[in-house]
Amino acid sequence: MYAQFFGNYLLSHGVVTQEQLLQAMQKAATEKIKLGTLAIHAGYMTADEVERIIILQTHQDRRFGELAIQEGYLTEAEVSELLKAQQPDFLLLGQALVDGNMIDNKQLQDLIIRYQSENELSDFDYSADAKEQIDQLIEKFFVVAEHPLSDYEVPFLRLFLNNLIRFIGDDFTLAAPSLCKEYPRNYCVSQQIIGSCPMNTFLDMSQETAIAFASRYADELFTEFDEYVRSSLEDFLNLNNGLFTVNLSNEDSVELILTPPVTESPELLVFNVETYLLPIVYPFGTLYFLLEMTKNS
Repeated sequence: MYAQFFGNYLLSHGVVTQEQLLQAMQKAATEKIKLGTLAIHAGYMTADEVERIIILQTHQDRRFGELAIQEGYLTEAEVSELLKAQQPDFLLLGQALVDGNMIDNKQLQDLIIRYQSENELSDFDYSADAKEQIDQLIEKFFVVAEHPLSDYEVPFLRLFLNNLIRFIGDDFTLAAPSLCKEYPRNYCVSQQIIGSCPMNTFLDMSQETAIAFASRYADELFTEFDEYVRSSLEDFLNLNNGLFTVNLSNEDSVELILTPPVTESPELLVFNVETYLLPIVYPFGTLYFLLEMTKNS
């Protein structure tokens, strides 16, 4: 996830254009080998076992390696070995920018130093224990909205970005978040989370973007905007929010209830309280994620 935040840093400082960044992220994504693929290549897991772990990830907010250890497919030593073979996405993005002659190695070195300094990151940790660093990046990233995140919004956003990477792809960049009270929708699905930290969540995009999004999510080529595409968007939002409620129940004993996902019908969405708007730019189009806290946590 570091690459997405670093990409926004490059955009906001005028180092690269959005088109250049997306090209570099696509290149970096093709060079990053997934842990499951490495495990198959090493003979540690079968394809069926890898698929089972991927399915488990739709029910548990845990990394591939953690679940593979839990299910007895890999040992901790084997996971460590495979992780060493994965190049960090942060460095892959930088290398892709250098290879594309968008920046040179000296610029990359200076950018990394400045970025780490501005975000008070002395070193980048790519292990399973990196939640604190990711949360720190999320909190700093959303400072631009001049509205501090609540204790529940930070882990929610971390989970949401992780699920985009897991189920849609990591070749996206984040545009600057903002606060809004009105939003002119395209095609928008929403879902409420009810309980002690109630939220309204919205996922909006054009129909063309929705077709590409659903194709990635379902791993099936859709060519028209139909019920399968609509169901895929609803299912992704429900999956993300379901994992969030499970996490809070397991970690903080907080019980939440989900309402069924619905398609928003008003052309203009009006919010009772200020709501976060986060544009997420993929090569196939831009997603707009909105998070409305219905009361202070």
